[in-house]
Amino acid sequence: MIDGTLKAIDCFVLSDTGAYGEHALTVFMVTGAKVLPLYNKVDAVRFAGQVVYTNHVSAGAFRGYGAIQGNFALESAIDMLCEKLNIDPILFRQKNMMLEGETSPIFEIMGEGTEGTAMNMETCKLDYCVKRGLELIDWHKKYPYVEVSDTKIRSVGMALAMQGSGIPYIDMGAATIKFNDDGFYNLMVGATDIGQGSDTILAQIAAEELMTTVDKVIVYSSDSDLTPFDTGAYASSTTYVSGNAVLNAAKIMKDMLLKEAAHVLSVEMKGVEFDGTTFKSKENFITLSELGNRLTYNEDQKQLTATGSYVGTKSPPPFMAGFIEIEIDKETFEYEVLDYVSVVDCGTTINPKLAQGQVEGGIVQGLGMAGYEDVKYSSKGSLISNGFLSYSIPTTKTIHKLTTEFADSYEESGPFGAKSVGEIGIDTPPAALANAVYNATGVRITSLPITAEKIYQGMLEKNLKENKK
Repeated sequence: MIDGTLKAIDCFVLSDTGAYGEHALTVFMVTGAKVLPLYNKVDAVRFAGQVVYTNHVSAGAFRGYGAIQGNFALESAIDMLCEKLNIDPILFRQKNMMLEGETSPIFEIMGEGTEGTAMNMETCKLDYCVKRGLELIDWHKKYPYVEVSDTKIRSVGMALAMQGSGIPYIDMGAATIKFNDDGFYNLMVGATDIGQGSDTILAQIAAEELMTTVDKVIVYSSDSDLTPFDTGAYASSTTYVSGNAVLNAAKIMKDMLLKEAAHVLSVEMKGVEFDGTTFKSKENFITLSELGNRLTYNEDQKQLTATGSYVGTKSPPPFMAGFIEIEIDKETFEYEVLDYVSVVDCGTTINPKLAQGQVEGGIVQGLGMAGYEDVKYSSKGSLISNGFLSYSIPTTKTIHKLTTEFADSYEESGPFGAKSVGEIGIDTPPAALANAVYNATGVRITSLPITAEKIYQGMLEKNLKENKK
């Protein structure tokens, strides 16, 4: 009797690393490490494959690399399995997916080029993400498809995803906070803001711990001659790793300020209360600005600086459920993405707008990989699609609606409860789109990008098989 329990996953990866092996091992490993733990009730998992040199462009780092390709394969295969067994793909996922408080042996076995790190999921709101996504996309009224006219059909598809928050025992971030006259701070970090807003996030973390406003924290970042070391803006690490470093530095700075204020007020440190602007004892007080001016110009003159660093011992994954609604033309097989619903567990969103921007930016990039971008070579190995006339990407004209929400989640090991959010958004679009196309047409596309031509060819093959029966 089929009870819907997933028994085995067999994953074989063939990775084209191009002319050089810059990221060959990590891409290969991430294909399994960031995907296989999703279904942790499975009895047996096999992961194998090959990385090959080719005369193609060198394969370098790109948001979510490896995890996107692994997710496309597994989440497509899950829908294919459910169709063969006549099982609801949502119920199947809910029965077999990772839940809070659980773990997977994959975490310990597989890392990014090394052995992994054992972890329990202190935070995993994947069950909520699925339920809320179903509501937002109105799944049960649209699955598997609805005909809206003689030539138009609408359908939905979905996929789950997980990522990580830096690489345990490898990624290190550091931060230095300098206290200035008039009561403001300089925050010096090696982390690089490449558009994700890390300067803002790290300033917010420092300001929160020091109980001040963001305008009182002046950020200097990325100058390796002047700022502390940081491994860099990669592996979804900045908020979690660099943020923890900033938090540690801010805690040290706060203790230093309390010590100096206690000296001025002639009391023990435990007898001083600090609200971010004023230090108070039972009988006296001094403002932060006055303390800054005193230390700089008047008495007990000294420069207060605090440096904190952080190396993670685990990599708490963010989780996501992604849902897509498409409208497809039954005559031309062209399609439009009407809506993409993302429900994400990334712990506390330090800055909700920036977190939303990260998710939606990843979604659009993922939709580009899923339906637009096609790297083409000539028979002699020359790159043909080497410009925007031949290499298409989605634009504001083609992205109609993005719906993004965050689960209520708090990761104890993260700064103020945060996990990463940088890469999770890019993972689900390829599989979600492929699943929606199948639900609409019965054609399973297994190579990207998913184009009208491939759907048409699939329909021809499907009709040919049906006519032969």
